[in-house]
Amino acid sequence: MSATRYTYLGPEGTFTEAALRTLPEAATRELIPMVSVPAALDAVRNGDAAAALVPIENSVEGGVTATLDELASGEPLMIYREVLLPITFALLVRPGTELSAVKTVTGHPVAQPQVRNWLRTHLPDALWESAASNADGARLVQEGRFDAAFAGEFAAATYGLTPLVTEIHDAENAETRFVLVGRPARPASPTGADKTSVVIWLGDDRPGALLELLQEFAVRGVNLMLIQSRPTGAGIGNYCFAVDAEGHISDRRVGEALMGLKRICPKVRFLGSYPRAGVSAADAGQLRAGTSDAEFIEAADWLARSQDGRT
Repeated sequence: MSATRYTYLGPEGTFTEAALRTLPEAATRELIPMVSVPAALDAVRNGDAAAALVPIENSVEGGVTATLDELASGEPLMIYREVLLPITFALLVRPGTELSAVKTVTGHPVAQPQVRNWLRTHLPDALWESAASNADGARLVQEGRFDAAFAGEFAAATYGLTPLVTEIHDAENAETRFVLVGRPARPASPTGADKTSVVIWLGDDRPGALLELLQEFAVRGVNLMLIQSRPTGAGIGNYCFAVDAEGHISDRRVGEALMGLKRICPKVRFLGSYPRAGVSAADAGQLRAGTSDAEFIEAADWLARSQDGRT
């Protein structure tokens, strides 16, 4: 395995690359752009890279299905870190292009809902066609296949383009969450402001099946930060659920919730426990009464005393 190589969703100039370069260790790693999320993750699986950074959630569009599906299938991988990156777009064009000359535009499919209103107002007749990534859209403009691309302003220099309009976004404070993914190993120690990610498969499609799953978290006071259904490919009505829960697998409330899920679900895939981006232990807030490790331990001691006749 190449311990000094990180892959990311390329090509050069993507928001994913920008997010990766915010990590301190990126300065000492060889950063390799890949053509797709599966390609970036497969490089980790086959030992060509130590880790991959890929997008997993957008505040406007929700979960990134390519990443969720890839983490749910194939050889297991683990999330070790997350990165939050504010997202604004620039309209990149070849030098000399005026706005009135823009008839075709491109960008990643996730970008379109974030610039739809701007397009309707400023380029109502422009034809949109999706690209593999925003940076790939910039490359297509460079090659003359489109008039303009929505991408990060930082991609302009890479592809010899001009930012015709900057700071484009329909939603204020839009951001994308990225995850650093490696091969499974022991999770890092809890920080007091952590997140645990799992994929859960339902046993059958029946009334109350999802509620039963959610109750494993609810009765233990575990807050869910994301839950998204994804088809398993086994036919209509067969779904798995990607879940982000507040807390660390070593926290009693989280560990017991996962054990409960393992008892009632045919398959549970642990994707990692890792620090929440931009949140400290002091910011994480107070636990609900009855859900701290100390209270779980006290309850276990009470049960043991009761079983021994010492109550």
